[in-house]
Amino acid sequence: MEIPDKLKNVRKDKRVKAVILLGIVGMALIMISSLIPEKKQTKNTSQAVSGNMTDTQSYCSAAEKRLEEFLSNIDGAGDVRVYLTVGSTAKTIYATEGKRSKTDNKTEEEEKYVMVGGGSDKSALVENIEAPEIQGAVIICSGCDSPAVREQIYRAAAAALGLPTGKIYVGKLKGE
Repeated sequence: MEIPDKLKNVRKDKRVKAVILLGIVGMALIMISSLIPEKKQTKNTSQAVSGNMTDTQSYCSAAEKRLEEFLSNIDGAGDVRVYLTVGSTAKTIYATEGKRSKTDNKTEEEEKYVMVGGGSDKSALVENIEAPEIQGAVIICSGCDSPAVREQIYRAAAAALGLPTGKIYVGKLKGE
């Protein structure tokens, strides 16, 4: 039997027609789905990250308020004001994947950023966000006339900020 004769027999068989029709419908659905745009994420990666206090000013303000509240609980400190200085902005660390190949006397390393998303919405995967590094503090309070209170403020601020006392200044609040 030759091919033309087999094709005539295929046209008569209803099961074969059904399988061919289902195959055509499946391919059409695949083609249609590739034309439909993907839903956009409600937040871009960089926008989602900004909600985690990566903005330097908001980070400083929050840290200053927390330290003011904490230091004002020291007996005799009185009214406390804090000013912090930072060395840099928040640092975003992106996820990477590496490949190492070794041939004879050479070792080659290749690192690539891990990308997420599809099409034009690709972006690097954020692994970690490091807060800005605090480099110094100025603390003024109404009760720092007392050497004992001043020493407690120095020690508490140094411990809370992870700074040596040489990078902290404690002074008297104006008008007190």
